Amino acid sequence: MKQFGVIGIGNFGYYLATHLYDKGHDVLAIDKSVARIQEIKDRVSQAVVADATDLKAMESLDLHQMDAVIVCIGTMLSHSILATLNMNDLGVKRIYAKALTEPHGRILRKVGASEVLFPERDLAVSLGERLHNPNMLDYLPFLEGYSISIFAPPERFDGKSLRELDLINRFGVQVIAARKKGSGALNVIPTAKYTLAPGDELIVLGPDDALKGLDEKHKE
Repeated sequence: MKQFGVIGIGNFGYYLATHLYDKGHDVLAIDKSVARIQEIKDRVSQAVVADATDLKAMESLDLHQMDAVIVCIGTMLSHSILATLNMNDLGVKRIYAKALTEPHGRILRKVGASEVLFPERDLAVSLGERLHNPNMLDYLPFLEGYSISIFAPPERFDGKSLRELDLINRFGVQVIAARKKGSGALNVIPTAKYTLAPGDELIVLGPDDALKGLDEKHKE
């Protein structure tokens, strides 16, 4: 079990905090709105009415002991920046901060954010990728120029092994996991002997250009 602090209980913060709690983690929810804290208090380990821009108020919460603190304040940029700075001053190990714009994100990094989150941008990009390429069931940014996608192979791949398909050489993508139809279990790092069956999904890693063109390539 890990310990997380979630600052700002709007929609994003609420779903993040309750999800982490449902996964069995110790979650502290923080917001200056009494109504928001009342709404979430039974869905997390602890919920506190406090202003994250007030360093003294944050000092009493032992946030430096958390595995990570996520600053989910979105509407007030100055509050988001000051809250992130306070987390840095308190010595929080990992600070994740939600940003609305690229300039906002750059400031958050400068004041101590370990990682900056762009939920709306990332969701829009993910949906755009799925609309552009229906065979890409999901899309996750990985490293600059590279991504991880869940790929629905065409029917002509059925009955063939990964060795026969040779996706790394033919398409420039690496299979990192496979999932049988109707099963949530993943076969992580499947061997070359793994044979695809109808409905299988492949999780592949590769350059963005290779992933985006995979649908067109497998139709050739």
